[in-house]
Amino acid sequence: MEKKRLLSIDTLRGMDMLLIMGLSTLLVRLCRLFPGGSDFWLARQMSHVEWNGLAIMDMVFPVFLFIAGLSFPFSYASQVEKGRTSWEIHRKIFVRCLVLIVLGIVYNGFFNLRFPQRYASVLARIGLAWMFAALLYVHCKPNARIIIATVLLVGYGLLITFVGAPDAPAGAGPLTQDGCLSGWIDRILLPGKPYYGNFDPEGLLGVIPATVTAMLGMFTGEFIRLPEEKCGGGKKTLLMLGAAAALIAVGLLWSLSLPLNKKLWTSTFVLVVGGISIALYALVYYIVEVKGHTKWTFFFRVIGLNSITIYLLQQIVPLREVSNFFLGGTAALLPEAWGAVLLAVGYIAVCWLLLYFLYKHKVFLKV
Repeated sequence: MEKKRLLSIDTLRGMDMLLIMGLSTLLVRLCRLFPGGSDFWLARQMSHVEWNGLAIMDMVFPVFLFIAGLSFPFSYASQVEKGRTSWEIHRKIFVRCLVLIVLGIVYNGFFNLRFPQRYASVLARIGLAWMFAALLYVHCKPNARIIIATVLLVGYGLLITFVGAPDAPAGAGPLTQDGCLSGWIDRILLPGKPYYGNFDPEGLLGVIPATVTAMLGMFTGEFIRLPEEKCGGGKKTLLMLGAAAALIAVGLLWSLSLPLNKKLWTSTFVLVVGGISIALYALVYYIVEVKGHTKWTFFFRVIGLNSITIYLLQQIVPLREVSNFFLGGTAALLPEAWGAVLLAVGYIAVCWLLLYFLYKHKVFLKV
């Protein structure tokens, strides 16, 4: 049993968060240094797709949720070893969910006091999906959870494919923004203002498939915790890559009838991005935990250990103005495209140095 904190988990979390901590902007600006750079494949991958499809930026959120699930088997084992009661463990699960929902409301701008407000959020989706997955982990055996995850994905996939919104306008199918069941449920049950007016990408129905995303992380964490004498690190890596390939293959095959769609969090999206998440973690796990190459991870772990902190601070604190304060003059002396690159690098540096300051003083926002 592994009792140490796995560096690979915080490393992958940091790599994931770096994309929304300015790396996506930097990559786009680097592409624009070249003629037609805005149309480069990499530049287009740094934006979310409008509806159906999959870009790199569409994977940031589900990969983060996967990692949240990945951590739980270690956290749960630690709590059990410390003698925590069932009530204490359950209370921690419920409180974590509630705190994430509240932080999501704050992130949405609650203190602007402009009503109606939006109450659905990325953090609320993480809190609810992780909570349901954690409760299933605590109360159900692995085989039962596999069956539950399968039923949830198949059931959800069939539901959104064949059942549309009762108030859908003429010609709007079940898999469109105007005709989807998810939007209708949010319009009648979700308080506040949906993100798109008639539809919220972090609405209520999508919690069902997102729960499976968190469950995939927990399956992976549970597998990683197997004793080395039972399954070595190299074998674990190969088995994870095999599982990832299988999930991606099934998801792509199913996507011929149910498109990949992050806003609906379709079952095919769960399978494909879940497979990619497992593959990414398998590679990081092999490099860091099996081969022992750890020095390069520090930059990413500083981010990963305070991921919620930087997510909130980017919304609350004008960190971009700090970068402009120190580098704006120099950027103005450069050609416009190069100045934009410099400011993007500066923004990442400001965010990272702030997180490094918190890291050095052992200040971590743990939810």
